[in-house]
Amino acid sequence: MRRLLSILIFLALGVVATEAQSVDYSVVNATEERGIDFMQVTLPNDYVCMPVVSRRGGEISWLSNRILDISVDGKSIAYVSARNGSTNIFIKELGKQGGSTQRTNRQAIIDFSYSPDGKSIVFSESRGATNQIFLTDATTGYVCRQITTSNLDYSPIYTSKMDKILFSRMENNGVAIWGYDVKSNFLSSYSSGMNPCPVANSEVYLCVRVSSGGRGEIWKINYRTGVEECIVSDPSRSFTTPMLSPDGKWIVFVGESDIIAPDFVYKNTDIYACRIDGTGMAQLTYHAADDLSPVWSRCGRYIYFISQRGSASATANIWRMPFVY
Repeated sequence: MRRLLSILIFLALGVVATEAQSVDYSVVNATEERGIDFMQVTLPNDYVCMPVVSRRGGEISWLSNRILDISVDGKSIAYVSARNGSTNIFIKELGKQGGSTQRTNRQAIIDFSYSPDGKSIVFSESRGATNQIFLTDATTGYVCRQITTSNLDYSPIYTSKMDKILFSRMENNGVAIWGYDVKSNFLSSYSSGMNPCPVANSEVYLCVRVSSGGRGEIWKINYRTGVEECIVSDPSRSFTTPMLSPDGKWIVFVGESDIIAPDFVYKNTDIYACRIDGTGMAQLTYHAADDLSPVWSRCGRYIYFISQRGSASATANIWRMPFVY
């Protein structure tokens, strides 16, 4: 379990898995994906960070932090980019040609998300032996306000009412969901788990917990009543990074999969979806490239994610696919 947790705090550019010689990244669609319109959003010179994927001894683990987000007006996509020896947030206008605008001027940003009103970006940054959470303006300036110190904190995300920022904190006995109260500046510990995703207009959030067997599971937690429910679990597969659709009816997330060939079995990461109660789970992608860090378009009709698909050199880019269930 510790190895699965430890990979959560690293980013890399264009990481290729151990068994990469067995994978053809150059095709855009796998056989099972025919008929799905995948659109490439970024180019190699956008230097999109590829979440670290580790394959060892027949097991797979990956960075589960959120490193993509869509602007509130739905016109731009923000992402973590590796340039000049640092990782920062860049913003690219959707539907237009051209480069990206640098939004932060830091050293090692790990993950981030927009505030619900679109005015702020909350992010975590690796600083030596710690990860700290900061706030910055979403459109102007590089000034940042620090929220947490001296811990391993990541995956920050606002609640829909913007009264709290939920985040993950790595502790001696695992990972826990914490909350920062925006008005009082108080910090509170809520439950075990990581990758919090608040349910709008409620006291509920989705999160990931690691089972006793070392597999990631998706849970639904009410942090006021203490009611906890496991909604996605499989003893042979891990699931991470839940993101709730704008209408609150669907969850998109990353899941483990197997690509089976006559002479080998290749562990992979793909995009999955299910209803808010965990029913009707379906695998959405099947490419031998790693598909990671999914987010919804603001209209809920599309899913954006990071993948090496379509690149013979396994370069990571942002892709868009329609949500067809």
